[in-house]
Amino acid sequence: MQKEIKNGRFTGANDKLSLFDLVIPNNWNNVLIIFIHGFMGYKDWGAWNLVSDYFTSHNYAFLKYNVSHNGGTIDNPIDFDDLVSFSKNNYLKEVQDFEAILHYIENEFEEMPEIYVIGHSRGGGIALLQSDNKSVHKIVTWAAISRIDTRFPKGEQLEEWKKKGVYYRKNGRPNQEMPHLYSQYENFIQNKDRLDIPKYCKNTTTPTLVIHGDNDSSVSIQEGKEIAEWLSTDLVVIKDTQHTFDSKQPWESEKLPEKLQEVCEKTLVFFEE
Repeated sequence: MQKEIKNGRFTGANDKLSLFDLVIPNNWNNVLIIFIHGFMGYKDWGAWNLVSDYFTSHNYAFLKYNVSHNGGTIDNPIDFDDLVSFSKNNYLKEVQDFEAILHYIENEFEEMPEIYVIGHSRGGGIALLQSDNKSVHKIVTWAAISRIDTRFPKGEQLEEWKKKGVYYRKNGRPNQEMPHLYSQYENFIQNKDRLDIPKYCKNTTTPTLVIHGDNDSSVSIQEGKEIAEWLSTDLVVIKDTQHTFDSKQPWESEKLPEKLQEVCEKTLVFFEE
């Protein structure tokens, strides 16, 4: 019988509670896919629930979670009610959130399943930072970032951020000004080695598939090319599509967008190899 947990709780970075969804299908193949969402995202964004359905229909278990400091709350995981937590988020916390999810799996499953990881955008970068993790058997990146240092303001803007202690970036959907504390940058500098995506890519032996849309205006396809080059693999280019492969929030269709369906199909082929 299919097992499903909706809005289960796990303890993420800084002991902050966050939510996850887990579906284990009837004819489970003993592989668990962990899905990591991107910046200003969450597990129920757009068509991510349909992505879960796609893989569980092919006998994979699927777990997706909210990073602990994404700005959502236990009571309201879709909107960004907790901007204080959002302002304190950093890349290391998201690495720790992934490790907390692995810890949950270790505790809940009698036998550790094979773990495959899909990361979208910033989540793709977090996935690549698990390239040396012995629990992770395969990684797929969807429109992933290739570096973390380039995400921060530069020059005068960096000095201004340091002086003021905070800068704001607009999130178009809820029309919110999202705060970023300067401590995010300080944390990156302190943990540069652990957050060095190129280094992890160049030293990994974990099979990795890199997928990118050719019209991505949020994360340039050049970043996908860099990742593929570091991994000594081919970049899989999805033609005529953007950062979320034509998915959007809200997604009201019961079918995946055609381009995201293509992404799922290519990912499945890689998982089945």
